[in-house]
Amino acid sequence: MKKLCFLVLSIAIYCTACQNKDQKTTSAEQSATAPKLEHQNLNGFWVGDFIAEEYKEDETFHVSNKINLAIKSIVNGVVTAQSIVAGNKRPLTGKMTERNGRIIFNLAEPGDNKYDGRFEFELVKDTLVGTWTAYDTTLPVTKRSFKLTPKEFSYNPNVMLSGENDYIDYYSSQTKTRVDTVEGVVDTLKDNYYRQANNIVYTVNSSTHAFTEAELKNLKKLDLEILRNTIFARHGYTFKKIGYRQFFDPVEWYVPVTDNVDVKLSAIEKANIKLFVRFEKYATDNYDTFGR
Repeated sequence: MKKLCFLVLSIAIYCTACQNKDQKTTSAEQSATAPKLEHQNLNGFWVGDFIAEEYKEDETFHVSNKINLAIKSIVNGVVTAQSIVAGNKRPLTGKMTERNGRIIFNLAEPGDNKYDGRFEFELVKDTLVGTWTAYDTTLPVTKRSFKLTPKEFSYNPNVMLSGENDYIDYYSSQTKTRVDTVEGVVDTLKDNYYRQANNIVYTVNSSTHAFTEAELKNLKKLDLEILRNTIFARHGYTFKKIGYRQFFDPVEWYVPVTDNVDVKLSAIEKANIKLFVRFEKYATDNYDTFGR
């Protein structure tokens, strides 16, 4: 009887050991086949200036746009990301490699948009440093450089434009002709004049203050345009028009994250936008700011 009990106990111990071994083997196999996540601390928004380096001789395009390079995932060296700049939101895919202690990225946009190109950059301390090269060599700008740092984004209806800036529209001008006499010589000169916004664009919040028609009737068109687009900027809208980007790209809190914010607008914002658009149709501007 004692021998029988010992035999049964031995079999039970052996079965348990086998079961544990099978479980360990299964766990090891699952670990081997599971995706290996790498450098998750690099995921997120990387924001900075997108500076023209190689361009055609047209001063309109000698500009520095704000770019947001959003890294979504890095799995076994395969990178999924997105570039958001100047009204374009483009998918990015490619590789991350580590060589001699350097972390290097080679990412490409798909190429089905005329402004697509290839990103090459590396991590230098806490900054992504590199270049973008256009596929289309006939574009006004064929190469840009950038230095991007991590940036958080969250909608804040209370952020405002700064009163330290002059809100002058340098991409919209009128040419005025004047006659001048220098040392007895009469000469005809042409001067450029630009429109400038009033201080209401940085003193009244268009996301929290419900505007009335009476408040808008004496505003200039540029005032209305900036008040309206500051709402979109707070939501991280990426602007296609350079005339709008000139006001928002330099702003510290502005991060371009999306090309559509319609579903995120508050009731006050929607009402204000509708009112601004209506008044913009009939508003005028004074071109009274001379030169650059």
